[in-house]
Amino acid sequence: MCGRYSFAPDLKIVNEHYNIMANPADVTANYNAAPTQLLPVISNETPRQLSLFRWGLVPFWAKDASIGNKLINARAESLDTKPSFRNAFKNRRCLVPADAFYEWKKAAGGKTKIPYRISIKNQPLFSMAGIWEQWKNPAGELLQSFSIVTTVANELVAGLHNRMPVILPPEAEHLWLSDLKKDALLALLQPFDAGAMELYPVSTLLNSARNNSKELIARSANYQEDLFSGLGN
Repeated sequence: MCGRYSFAPDLKIVNEHYNIMANPADVTANYNAAPTQLLPVISNETPRQLSLFRWGLVPFWAKDASIGNKLINARAESLDTKPSFRNAFKNRRCLVPADAFYEWKKAAGGKTKIPYRISIKNQPLFSMAGIWEQWKNPAGELLQSFSIVTTVANELVAGLHNRMPVILPPEAEHLWLSDLKKDALLALLQPFDAGAMELYPVSTLLNSARNNSKELIARSANYQEDLFSGLGN
């Protein structure tokens, strides 16, 4: 799954990667992006700009927005069949910019869950595949929300969790936003190359979504041993 990620790249990197002119206010550093927050995405309707959507997809037919709390992730295997996701998959796809995502693992010999920061080597920015929806509340106010697509974990992430977000190679980003046939879109949703990724433990301060500072992405020396002895077991 993907329950937290970070997006704190340089504005110039964002603009060059997506060939856009992003508003600096939309690229503020977020080291602990969490569900229900308004976060930047690039949608298939506005591929030349960043838009702020709420994390946690609310289907157009939902009675209230609370369902979005349970729909932060969408399994790639059921995108085209699950009622909550199939309309968005068909019509509304997006890129979710990030520079890392987080997953947790119990510390060796204890109950404490240690967060790990997972990123791509020598790549300051990547895109996770997403789907999005539009929903109106009884007052007619519009809410745009998204879910991150997940797939089976690669060999690196599997030591932490059996799922991971779909990370699209740069050459596949425009394809995910295009009008490809269903099977061609689903073929893009593969685990990212484990050899191109790296991870390390970070502070348990990340466990609270209220914490959001640069210290959250620093390597934690307290759990260095767990990084080598616990993964892959």
